[in-house]
Parts: sequence; C-alpha cells; structure tokens
Amino acid sequence: MKNTVKHVKRLAAVGTVALAAFSLSPNGATAAPAEHHGSQPGTRIVGGTPAEQGEFPFMVRLSMGCGGSLVEKDVVLTAAHCVDGSGDDTSISVTGGVVDLDSPDAVTVKSTKVIQAPGYDGNGKDWAVIKLDKPIDQPTLAIAETDAYNNGDFQIAGWGADKEGGDQQTKLLKAEVPFVDDATCKSAYSNLIEDEEICAGKLDTGGIDSCQGDSGGPMFRKDDADQWVQVGIVSWGEGCARPGKPGVYTEVSTFAGDIKKAVGELG
Repeated sequence: MKNTVKHVKRLAAVGTVALAAFSLSPNGATAAPAEHHGSQPGTRIVGGTPAEQGEFPFMVRLSMGCGGSLVEKDVVLTAAHCVDGSGDDTSISVTGGVVDLDSPDAVTVKSTKVIQAPGYDGNGKDWAVIKLDKPIDQPTLAIAETDAYNNGDFQIAGWGADKEGGDQQTKLLKAEVPFVDDATCKSAYSNLIEDEEICAGKLDTGGIDSCQGDSGGPMFRKDDADQWVQVGIVSWGEGCARPGKPGVYTEVSTFAGDIKKAVGELG
C-alpha cells in the first residue's frame, strides 16, 4: 500500500490566521496528519530571513491559507490541494505586491476560475492555476520547462509558520534549501513519486524548510540568463525542518506543458 507513512500538506488551517496572513515553509506541519499529500494546505518558512520589498514580486498569498506565484499578471500557479476542483470560482482572494500583508500598498483581487491538475487524487499532480478578475501589476515568474535546473540551491519564500506548530506570518520570509536527489529522498519517504516530485532541504541538520501555510508557493532559482525560474511547488512533508525529512515539491518541469495548456484554457 502506497500511503504507509502519515504526511501533511503545507496548507494553513483557514480559521487560524487572518485572511491576509500566511506562510511558506515546505515541510512543516501543524495540522492533523493526512495520508501522503493530505488535504491540509500549509507550512511557513522555517529558518528564514525577512524578504525585501520587491525582492520576489511574483509572490502572492491566497485566502485559504496557501501561497502562489504569478505566472501571468492575472494567473496564479499554486498547489492542487489548495483548491476545490476545477470550474468557475469567485471565492478566493489573492494578495500581492507587498512583503507585509498589512501594508496599505497591498493589492487584493478575486479569482474567477480555477483549473486543478487533471486526474489529481491527492497523490502527485499537485498543481493548479487560478484566473484573477484583474491583473496584479508585478513581474511574473517563469516556469522551468526542462529538468536542467532541478539541481543546486533553491529559494523558498512564504508567509507560513516559522517553526513547526508556529503562527502564520504577516511578513514574507525567505530561505535557501539544497537539492536532495530522488534516491536519498526515497529513503526518507517511501511513497515519493519520483517522476512528479522533487525534494530539497538540509538533511543532516534540518532547521530550514517550508511549513504550514506555504503550500502552493514556489521553489525557484536563477537560470542561465540570471533570471528566476520556478522548479517546484510547495506540496508536503513530515513536520517542518526536521533532520532527515526534506520538503517535497511538485516538479514543475514534469507538468510544464500541462500547466501552459491550462493557463491558455483560462482565457
């Protein structure tokens, strides 16, 4: 049976934080465990430092307690487990343009339509795109279309908890995490879907990770042109920043064609 170990998604429980306050740490979990990817979005950045205004302008916060990235000025890429299926949806508020969610300069818009990854069942395929009712005038984040950048050190950012069981943040935190190869990650998580997921974190020491409230946020690095490119989407993990338990991310390059097709279908 695939789900032999209990793991938690990186989604924040909606009732625990103000609408605007979220976090982005990949494998921290404070909600009750769910099988494999679970149904609880969340996690915040553990071991992070404050991001500067304008440093990651493509970062957005979603009202259900997830993160996301602007792949178009009016389209957000997030995790499938952060949304409730596909179709017209005006229930999601999306906040961007600031590192401090309490800033008077924050821009908040509404969703109009959602496409969740076709065939998503809680295991793998953890991506979704959200159409906005108006654009957020910020630079966008390119997605990796090959696996050429699935290595090295990655940036993560979010408004999630800064420690396992901690509170959601109102100010964006950032951190750097190293790539963990599939074989090593598989030894930590026997149910890793190697063709669809990518792992990152400090295996020996722990201490840096995404956590509750960071679900759906991007994991990214610089490409050969020195531009940011998204290689992962915060998905799940065991606890937050535990030694030997890296964060697990949706491997964006695997789904790049599907994501681009879905963005086109949003209109």
